[in-house]
Amino acid sequence: MINSIKSLTEIPELRKRILFTLMILAVYRLGSYIPTPGINADVFEQMFSTLGGSLFGLLSMFSGGSLRRLTVFALGIMPYITASIILQLMGVVSPTLEKLQKEGELGRRKITEYTRWLTVGLSGFQALGIAIALQRQSGAAGALVTNPGPMFIFTTVLTLMTGSVFVMWLGEQITSRGIGNGMSLLIFTGIVAGLVPGAVSLWQKVFVTHDWNFAILVMLLVFMVAIIAFIVLVERGERRVPIQYAKRIVGRKVMGGVSTHLPLKVNSSGVMAIIFAVSLLTFPQTIGLFIGQRGVVGAALTWFKNTFAWGEPAYTLSYVLLIMFFAHFYLSIVYNPDEVADNVRKQGGFIPGIRPGKRTADYLDDVLTKITWVGGIYLAIVALIPEIMLAGLRLNHLPGWMGAGWFDSHMPYWLLHGLNLNFYFGGTSLLIVVGVAMDTVQQVEAQLIMRHYEGFLKKGRIRGRRSG
Repeated sequence: MINSIKSLTEIPELRKRILFTLMILAVYRLGSYIPTPGINADVFEQMFSTLGGSLFGLLSMFSGGSLRRLTVFALGIMPYITASIILQLMGVVSPTLEKLQKEGELGRRKITEYTRWLTVGLSGFQALGIAIALQRQSGAAGALVTNPGPMFIFTTVLTLMTGSVFVMWLGEQITSRGIGNGMSLLIFTGIVAGLVPGAVSLWQKVFVTHDWNFAILVMLLVFMVAIIAFIVLVERGERRVPIQYAKRIVGRKVMGGVSTHLPLKVNSSGVMAIIFAVSLLTFPQTIGLFIGQRGVVGAALTWFKNTFAWGEPAYTLSYVLLIMFFAHFYLSIVYNPDEVADNVRKQGGFIPGIRPGKRTADYLDDVLTKITWVGGIYLAIVALIPEIMLAGLRLNHLPGWMGAGWFDSHMPYWLLHGLNLNFYFGGTSLLIVVGVAMDTVQQVEAQLIMRHYEGFLKKGRIRGRRSG
């Protein structure tokens, strides 16, 4: 490890890439504190607790808290992620996009161009919705918008849309000129920055206000380490399907005759299943911000908001079921067993004991379905961690015939009512942090191996020229 860290400073090109990445991340964090004009920041900070249960809470997490402060980077990278997901899903139903996805580098550039333009459109639409919703809000300290009207809407849309496009550009710069994985690193930076207030809160609870004793802090830290280790274990877990290639005679050479495996990840959907589930559950609440509480629709949305409030039993059950559903749904979109089986057959490979073609596709589909059930349960467990730590399971809110009194008297208090922490440990944020950290380490290691490998060849060529 020490030698690897030392190598980061010894390789000039890698050192420049790391410094460039850190500079871009610093610019991103600086923009997260530049406020949007025309907004009373104090009033918005007081009101965000009511908006956190809507889609605004999810957007704020992806923007690194910029939406909570309503800065110029309030939309963050979420429009770009949404555009990428839309184009990825449309690739299944659109022959044109499907053809572009198979055209290699040229097709990738064209899809990237489509993604950029779709990001501009989505960011403008989201900014317009936020501007309209903000004009409807007011707090105890006064109106949220100082000068409402068309000029405020135009300024807010222009500011937020420009900030979102600039964030997209920053991510692309990290990908091309930095250490790579730019979009994910921006999200990673925002989430990690939000962990600092949480660490300060833990310190105050133990050593300042003495709400917790030192034993609770140690147990909490051990629990966090165990959860991170569990996520790393599952994220790296895969089912290896053996593939045998038959021997073929090509000219005077014998090709094939080797054994390999086809890796199938346990969690193929990543964090997408959680994002889809949260978006669907919070969408009615977000719509309520635009139409208010008037009429039958407003009353229905109010009932939905109260029944499916964050931490309520109905929300928890629906959350788990939606995660399981979207884990299978996303897998069916991005993975085609028939295509994989056809590619294996064309290369002269087969699964031992399974006939090539349709039987192989059915076998792969069956294996994927089984491991996706495991992956869905894993995602549900991780997604419920912040609910337990912040709000508790609220089992004492269940009806009496479901044993609410037994839960209230036998379950630990923290399990029912939460630990009242000021940060989310678990769910989407933790999966992103661990996943991006693992990917970044692998990319840096690949850069190290590539640089050392080229240096070795360079010495060999120089030695050969001297001997010649």
